[in-house]
Amino acid sequence: MSNQSVAAGVGLARVMAHCGGSPVSAVEFLVGAIASAPADPEPYTALAELWRDRRAELEEGLEGDGSLSAVLAQAYFLFLEGNMDDAVMALGSVTGVRPDVPWGAAPWFGDARFLGAVSSEALAEACLRTLDYGHDLDTDEMRERFAPWFHTIDVVSERSPAPESLAAMARLPRACGRYKLSFALCDRADATDRVMWTAVARAATWRVIGDLDQAAAAFEDALRLDPANWSLYLDLADVRAEQGDFATAVGLVERGLAYAPHEVSLRAAGAAYRTRLSGSSDDLRALIVLAPELSNISYRKLLIDYACAGPGLPRGLVVKARRIREN
Repeated sequence: MSNQSVAAGVGLARVMAHCGGSPVSAVEFLVGAIASAPADPEPYTALAELWRDRRAELEEGLEGDGSLSAVLAQAYFLFLEGNMDDAVMALGSVTGVRPDVPWGAAPWFGDARFLGAVSSEALAEACLRTLDYGHDLDTDEMRERFAPWFHTIDVVSERSPAPESLAAMARLPRACGRYKLSFALCDRADATDRVMWTAVARAATWRVIGDLDQAAAAFEDALRLDPANWSLYLDLADVRAEQGDFATAVGLVERGLAYAPHEVSLRAAGAAYRTRLSGSSDDLRALIVLAPELSNISYRKLLIDYACAGPGLPRGLVVKARRIREN
């Protein structure tokens, strides 16, 4: 008996017989059916029966099990228990691992009880979990798979427009290329209260679109809301560097260092931007020392590329920097 046959009307009794009477094996089997057709209600009906009749065994068998099948089943069990916040966060975790499956098509995810009770904070966390593994979501197929998420985001953000949560939610539609929805969430958040995180979300969306002027303006708004935040100075400096304005980028880094003098990313960026601006060998040497401490490899490469384009630098020093770039 295949997993797909569940959707054709196979009852729980036959599933249990096929799985040797093991409720945990039955969960794995039913999750396989869900993966084949996430919108089909029958596997969920069988899971609900299993939860009702064999709950103690399931709780014992699934405890500490972080497998995809266990987490997906637990998401539904949490929904059945009325724990909508933990349910959506579990679904977000599963979706992050396997975004190629439209898990959000689950009937419970669009249920009025769920939409009316899940908190904006939990939905925001769930949205972030969908992005944990860095999958490319900016395709027509992914936008279609995430349509139920966009609907849920729209409903919950309108019901409970907590600005920081909406700013976090905006990351998912941005990753999927749904920029209008991302901006709409920022506007909805601002209508409640203007906070730094919303300005950052708006800046990030403009930056992905490629409008660096708008991105810089939004980061400047964020700085007005939180002028002691060193990372905002770095974000704005990076945008100015991308625009080719390395003098302004250097000045912004210096302002950030006033709040976080030991922050390695600020120090490395400052060294890179000064090198690009003036061709300072001393600053390139400083970057060569700092670059290996940067955990973001893409950012490390970008800073080295900027620095190595500085005027009149010794060839041997540039070769040394590029060697670090490739390691």
